[in-house]
Amino acid sequence: MDDQNHPGGTGHGHGELGDAEFAEFMELAAEEGFDPEEVEGALGEAGHGPLPVLAVVGRPNVGKSTLVNRIIGRREAVVEDRPGVTRDRVTYEAEWAGRRFKVVDTGGWEQDVLGIDASVAAQAEFAVEAADAVVFVVDATVGATDTDEAVVKLLRRAGKPVVLCANKVDGPSGEADAAYLWSLGLGEPHPVSALHGRGTGDMLDEVLKALPEAPEQSFGTPPGGPRRIALIGRPNVGKSSLLNKVAGEERVVVNELAGTTRDPVDELIELGGRTWKFVDTAGIRRRVHLQEGADYYASLRTAAALEKAEVAVVLVDVSEPISVQDQRIVTMAVEAGRAVVLAYNKWDTLDEERRFYLEREIERDLAQVRWAPRVNVSARTGRHMDKLVPAMDTALEGWETRVPTGRLNAFLGELVASHPHPVRGGKQPRILFGTQAGTRPPRFVLFASGFLEAGYRRFVERRLREEFGFEGTPVQISVRVREKRGRKK
Repeated sequence: MDDQNHPGGTGHGHGELGDAEFAEFMELAAEEGFDPEEVEGALGEAGHGPLPVLAVVGRPNVGKSTLVNRIIGRREAVVEDRPGVTRDRVTYEAEWAGRRFKVVDTGGWEQDVLGIDASVAAQAEFAVEAADAVVFVVDATVGATDTDEAVVKLLRRAGKPVVLCANKVDGPSGEADAAYLWSLGLGEPHPVSALHGRGTGDMLDEVLKALPEAPEQSFGTPPGGPRRIALIGRPNVGKSSLLNKVAGEERVVVNELAGTTRDPVDELIELGGRTWKFVDTAGIRRRVHLQEGADYYASLRTAAALEKAEVAVVLVDVSEPISVQDQRIVTMAVEAGRAVVLAYNKWDTLDEERRFYLEREIERDLAQVRWAPRVNVSARTGRHMDKLVPAMDTALEGWETRVPTGRLNAFLGELVASHPHPVRGGKQPRILFGTQAGTRPPRFVLFASGFLEAGYRRFVERRLREEFGFEGTPVQISVRVREKRGRKK
């Protein structure tokens, strides 16, 4: 079967290449001395659909951050909760037994003005919303507490698969403690020592059974289904106002569908003659108004919304200088691989002087997303709301663009001839050939004779955009270097 027009490719290492294109590509790779298995691996890695999401939840001090570090295989900032440092990074990529997935960590925030139970419940709620499966971490040496029981109720309501991790079991004697956790009613407790790694492999095997496979290049939306839009931005930037304005009188709250998580923040909205599904991240505030941990919770909400969306509409309040938090939120959208639209809100409040400085701030602080369509709006007056749909359409079109391998290699050949990589250490690395292994967002794999510097990769991305468009979408480029073979010592 030729899968060139299938959005997901074949799911066996082709990425989005059709069978004929794939065969031709592998021939080219063999001529250049690349190992066929390595090439297939690179295409498979770049050609997957969105990765499944695992949330790690549990009350404070049960070892969630240590477990997350163990799962992702490296120490990250998750255990560095220094006072005054905002922990905005809440999602990480991990791999186990050849399968890749994302981990949402809720380990960073412990205490808030409403008490620990409300804090734990809020974290779990935000994280579970984004997740396909959950690891619930309980301290086996302490046993199940009232807070643990509260989280169990929340997990049952959410209806997601749960793997119960009985942490701090450092030896056979601790396994009896773990057995007591059957009483939680979540099935078998898996005895683990996150600190020493004991039992984590068996637990991750269970996690893989609970997680769906990384899908083919499809978000599970049936043809003609509403496109999903995440409205993101720092608190009080006008997300809810914008949603209410675009909704007008047509707003419809999505019903609870059988088997899906109760989710009162997804709104079906008629806009530009079509139905869109908006995820208003400001709306996940039910019950909990957190003060000290507001930035951390905003990050969890944003991560949850991005996981469910195709387009991120990033709202920026133009009445104030562009902040570090604005930049972080844009980075989260780009790293999540979503199509991006920048909506500059409160445009009706600008005077000439502020407009002058704003343009310079945009040029300086948001240079990384020059490619994103821009709309100057006012949620209060409704100014330029009609421009939002064309901007989202443009971003989605760029996000789904695919360049055939033949055309891409003709472009790369001209690029290398006219702008070769700088000579470094007496060597001049060269791009030998490449392919686009995936879309949503566009993902390219370049095969080279040596290491390509970051500056040259950025140059290649810029030229790809000039040649093929990709407006409104991140472009991901990975490089595989040909190994020298056959050299004897």
